[in-house]
Amino acid sequence: MSQDGGDGAGGDASDAPPTNDGQRFDRLPATDDDRDVPGRPTREEVLEWWETRFGVDPAVFEPYDFYEKGAGKIWVYAGEATNPARIEALGMTLLRTRQEHWKPTTRTASRFGRHASRNVIDLEPEEATSFLAGEDQPVERWDGDWGYLIATHEIAGDAEPIGVGLYLHGELRSRVPKGSRRDLA
Repeated sequence: MSQDGGDGAGGDASDAPPTNDGQRFDRLPATDDDRDVPGRPTREEVLEWWETRFGVDPAVFEPYDFYEKGAGKIWVYAGEATNPARIEALGMTLLRTRQEHWKPTTRTASRFGRHASRNVIDLEPEEATSFLAGEDQPVERWDGDWGYLIATHEIAGDAEPIGVGLYLHGELRSRVPKGSRRDLA
Protein backbone atom coordinates (compact mmCIF):
# COMPACT_ATOMS: atom_id res chain seq x y z
CA MET A 1 0.00 0.00 0.00
CA SER A 2 1.33 3.44 -0.82
CA GLN A 3 2.01 6.05 1.84
CA ASP A 4 -1.01 8.08 0.79
CA GLY A 5 -3.28 5.19 1.79
CA GLY A 6 -4.05 4.19 -1.76
CA ASP A 7 -3.45 0.82 -3.29
CA GLY A 8 -0.47 2.00 -5.29
CA ALA A 9 -2.28 1.37 -8.56
CA GLY A 10 -2.73 5.06 -9.32
CA GLY A 11 -6.51 4.98 -8.83
CA ASP A 12 -8.54 6.49 -6.06
CA ALA A 13 -8.90 3.81 -3.38
CA SER A 14 -12.16 5.39 -2.18
CA ASP A 15 -13.80 4.33 -5.47
CA ALA A 16 -13.10 0.66 -4.84
CA PRO A 17 -15.80 -1.37 -3.11
CA PRO A 18 -14.94 -2.45 0.44
CA THR A 19 -13.30 -5.85 0.65
CA ASN A 20 -13.03 -8.49 3.30
CA ASP A 21 -9.89 -8.16 5.44
CA GLY A 22 -9.08 -11.69 6.56
CA GLN A 23 -7.09 -10.41 9.55
CA ARG A 24 -9.87 -8.30 11.06
CA PHE A 25 -13.21 -9.01 12.71
CA ASP A 26 -16.03 -7.15 10.99
CA ARG A 27 -19.55 -7.14 12.39
CA LEU A 28 -22.08 -8.64 10.01
CA PRO A 29 -24.48 -6.12 8.51
CA ALA A 30 -28.04 -6.41 9.79
CA THR A 31 -29.68 -6.78 6.37
CA ASP A 32 -28.84 -6.93 2.68
CA ASP A 33 -29.42 -3.16 2.43
CA ASP A 34 -26.64 -2.64 5.01
CA ARG A 35 -24.11 -4.87 3.22
CA ASP A 36 -20.92 -3.14 2.01
CA VAL A 37 -18.66 -6.14 1.39
CA PRO A 38 -19.84 -8.36 -1.47
CA GLY A 39 -20.39 -11.95 -0.39
CA ARG A 40 -20.52 -11.17 3.32
CA PRO A 41 -23.59 -12.77 4.90
CA THR A 42 -25.97 -10.62 6.90
CA ARG A 43 -27.23 -11.18 10.42
CA GLU A 44 -30.68 -11.67 8.93
CA GLU A 45 -29.38 -14.45 6.62
CA VAL A 46 -27.56 -16.21 9.47
CA LEU A 47 -30.66 -16.17 11.68
CA GLU A 48 -32.84 -17.36 8.82
CA TRP A 49 -30.41 -20.21 8.05
CA TRP A 50 -30.41 -21.44 11.67
CA GLU A 51 -34.19 -21.28 11.77
CA THR A 52 -34.70 -22.98 8.38
CA ARG A 53 -32.03 -25.68 8.74
CA PHE A 54 -32.28 -26.52 12.44
CA GLY A 55 -35.47 -24.88 13.71
CA VAL A 56 -33.54 -22.62 16.09
CA ASP A 57 -35.66 -19.62 17.07
CA PRO A 58 -33.84 -16.38 16.14
CA ALA A 59 -34.51 -15.12 19.68
CA VAL A 60 -31.85 -17.58 20.91
CA PHE A 61 -29.23 -15.39 19.23
CA GLU A 62 -30.57 -12.00 20.43
CA PRO A 63 -27.81 -11.47 23.03
CA TYR A 64 -25.08 -12.17 20.46
CA ASP A 65 -23.32 -10.28 17.71
CA PHE A 66 -21.94 -11.96 14.60
CA TYR A 67 -18.57 -11.16 13.04
CA GLU A 68 -16.70 -12.34 9.97
CA LYS A 69 -12.97 -12.93 10.01
CA GLY A 70 -11.41 -14.59 7.02
CA ALA A 71 -13.43 -15.77 4.08
CA GLY A 72 -16.76 -16.81 5.52
CA LYS A 73 -15.72 -17.78 9.03
CA ILE A 74 -18.54 -16.38 11.16
CA TRP A 75 -17.98 -15.85 14.88
CA VAL A 76 -20.58 -15.36 17.61
CA TYR A 77 -19.83 -13.11 20.57
CA ALA A 78 -21.85 -11.90 23.56
CA GLY A 79 -20.43 -8.55 24.54
CA GLU A 80 -19.10 -5.41 22.98
CA ALA A 81 -15.89 -5.50 20.96
CA THR A 82 -14.79 -1.88 21.13
CA ASN A 83 -11.00 -2.25 21.40
CA PRO A 84 -9.33 -1.79 17.99
CA ALA A 85 -6.44 -4.13 18.90
CA ARG A 86 -5.67 -6.95 16.49
CA ILE A 87 -6.97 -10.20 18.00
CA GLU A 88 -6.95 -13.81 16.85
CA ALA A 89 -10.29 -14.92 18.31
CA LEU A 90 -13.53 -13.36 19.51
CA GLY A 91 -16.14 -15.58 21.11
CA MET A 92 -16.41 -18.81 19.14
CA THR A 93 -16.67 -19.81 15.52
CA LEU A 94 -20.34 -20.20 14.63
CA LEU A 95 -20.25 -21.42 11.03
CA ARG A 96 -18.48 -21.29 7.71
CA THR A 97 -20.43 -19.62 4.93
CA ARG A 98 -18.35 -18.97 1.81
CA GLN A 99 -18.76 -22.45 0.39
CA GLU A 100 -21.57 -24.27 -1.38
CA HIS A 101 -23.29 -25.36 1.85
CA TRP A 102 -23.03 -23.48 5.10
CA LYS A 103 -21.50 -25.60 7.88
CA PRO A 104 -21.99 -25.13 11.62
CA THR A 105 -19.04 -25.91 13.86
CA THR A 106 -18.92 -28.69 16.42
CA ARG A 107 -18.54 -26.12 19.22
CA THR A 108 -21.64 -24.31 17.99
CA ALA A 109 -23.60 -27.55 17.85
CA SER A 110 -22.58 -28.26 21.43
CA ARG A 111 -23.58 -24.76 22.58
CA PHE A 112 -26.75 -24.09 20.57
CA GLY A 113 -27.81 -27.56 19.39
CA ARG A 114 -30.18 -28.09 22.30
CA HIS A 115 -32.38 -25.37 20.75
CA ALA A 116 -32.65 -27.27 17.45
CA SER A 117 -35.95 -28.92 16.55
CA ARG A 118 -35.08 -30.04 13.03
CA ASN A 119 -32.25 -32.02 11.39
CA VAL A 120 -31.16 -33.52 14.68
CA ILE A 121 -30.19 -37.19 14.85
CA ASP A 122 -30.10 -38.97 18.19
CA LEU A 123 -27.36 -41.60 18.19
CA GLU A 124 -27.41 -44.92 20.00
CA PRO A 125 -24.46 -45.56 22.39
CA GLU A 126 -22.38 -47.48 19.81
CA GLU A 127 -23.12 -44.89 17.13
CA ALA A 128 -22.17 -42.03 19.45
CA THR A 129 -18.89 -43.77 20.34
CA SER A 130 -18.00 -44.14 16.63
CA PHE A 131 -19.13 -40.60 15.87
CA LEU A 132 -16.98 -39.07 18.63
CA ALA A 133 -13.99 -41.09 17.39
CA GLY A 134 -14.40 -39.37 14.01
CA GLU A 135 -15.64 -42.46 12.19
CA ASP A 136 -18.15 -42.46 9.36
CA GLN A 137 -20.93 -45.04 9.70
CA PRO A 138 -24.06 -46.29 7.98
CA VAL A 139 -27.26 -44.95 9.55
CA GLU A 140 -30.14 -46.09 7.37
CA ARG A 141 -32.93 -45.12 9.81
CA TRP A 142 -32.61 -41.35 9.17
CA ASP A 143 -35.54 -40.14 7.09
CA GLY A 144 -34.91 -36.38 7.22
CA ASP A 145 -32.93 -34.01 5.05
CA TRP A 146 -29.52 -34.84 3.73
CA GLY A 147 -26.72 -32.47 4.61
CA TYR A 148 -25.38 -31.25 7.93
CA LEU A 149 -27.11 -32.60 11.02
CA ILE A 150 -26.67 -31.99 14.72
CA ALA A 151 -25.84 -35.30 16.38
CA THR A 152 -27.11 -35.87 19.91
CA HIS A 153 -26.81 -38.64 22.45
CA GLU A 154 -28.79 -39.27 25.62
CA ILE A 155 -26.79 -38.30 28.69
CA ALA A 156 -28.42 -38.37 32.13
CA GLY A 157 -31.87 -38.59 30.54
CA ASP A 158 -31.47 -35.62 28.18
CA ALA A 159 -30.49 -35.50 24.51
CA GLU A 160 -27.18 -33.62 24.51
CA PRO A 161 -25.58 -32.30 21.30
CA ILE A 162 -22.21 -33.97 20.63
CA GLY A 163 -21.28 -32.57 17.23
CA VAL A 164 -22.00 -32.02 13.56
CA GLY A 165 -22.32 -34.78 11.01
CA LEU A 166 -22.83 -34.82 7.27
CA TYR A 167 -25.56 -37.23 6.19
CA LEU A 168 -25.36 -38.52 2.60
CA HIS A 169 -26.56 -41.73 0.93
CA GLY A 170 -27.38 -43.57 4.18
CA GLU A 171 -24.07 -42.67 5.81
CA LEU A 172 -23.40 -40.29 8.71
CA ARG A 173 -19.99 -38.72 8.27
CA SER A 174 -18.50 -37.43 11.48
CA ARG A 175 -17.21 -33.86 11.29
CA VAL A 176 -15.75 -33.88 14.79
CA PRO A 177 -12.37 -32.10 14.53
CA LYS A 178 -9.30 -34.28 15.10
CA GLY A 179 -8.39 -32.41 18.29
CA SER A 180 -11.85 -33.04 19.76
CA ARG A 181 -12.20 -36.72 18.92
CA ARG A 182 -12.51 -39.19 21.75
CA ASP A 183 -11.88 -42.94 21.95
CA LEU A 184 -14.64 -44.09 24.29
CA ALA A 185 -14.52 -47.78 23.28
